[in-house]
Amino acid sequence: MRKQKGFSLIELLIVVAIILIIAAIAIPNLLRSRIAANEASAVGSIRTINTSEVTYASTYPQVGFNTLPNLGGTGGSVTGAGLVDSVLASGTKSGYVFTVTTGSTTPSTTYDVHGDPQNSQTGQRHFFSDQSGVIRFNVSGVATATDNPLQ
Repeated sequence: MRKQKGFSLIELLIVVAIILIIAAIAIPNLLRSRIAANEASAVGSIRTINTSEVTYASTYPQVGFNTLPNLGGTGGSVTGAGLVDSVLASGTKSGYVFTVTTGSTTPSTTYDVHGDPQNSQTGQRHFFSDQSGVIRFNVSGVATATDNPLQ
């Protein structure tokens, strides 16, 4: 008999089965890690927006708080203060959508910022903050000022 070189079909199938088992264990953990990273990024973005709003209101007291696009830009003007990066100023970052609404008075003395996941694969929690600087979250829907604060 000739001596064969290489692997048999059974050996290859066993290797493929082992790889599939390892992938089945690893992929859910990877997805959970990605969601946790997106949520941490969203909290950081809301902190950045809070700091930028206070800086903007101090720099332009005649305007007060302002919307997200006006916090971005190249810097040095009321409509482009350059306080947040262009990605965050666009309203979407790391799987979250951010919206900022300001009060109706001039100068604006209030603002609300919402950070909501684009879908259930990008995040589980919705975030909220306002001029108080306290970041709140809700798991079941849009977060409001009455939800639990982050610890």
